[in-house]
Amino acid sequence: MSADKDGISGTSHDNLAKDVSSLRQDMAKMQEILSKFVSEAGGQAARTARNVGHTVASQVGSTASGLASTGSDMAASATQQLKTFTNELEDIARKNPLGALAGALVIGVVIGLIARGR
Repeated sequence: MSADKDGISGTSHDNLAKDVSSLRQDMAKMQEILSKFVSEAGGQAARTARNVGHTVASQVGSTASGLASTGSDMAASATQQLKTFTNELEDIARKNPLGALAGALVIGVVIGLIARGR
């Protein structure tokens, strides 16, 4: 009877050793798969971040270019309006020199009063 127990326990021990070995192999495979998954996920995240960075940089560049263009257009428009205003003042001064002198005198007095009030 003790031989049967030794035979059975030996077989159980061998089966247990095989199961443990199989479990270790499965755990090693799972670890390898998980490592590959994490590596690929990290690479994908890096690619996504890079693409987002390029997109944002492109949009910022486009916006900056648009703002610069708009600013340039506004400056050109303001310069043109200033030239037009200056030309009209010159025409008024040529047509009515005494009125231009009186206007300049009034503007000078107003500026003097404002400056003295401070």
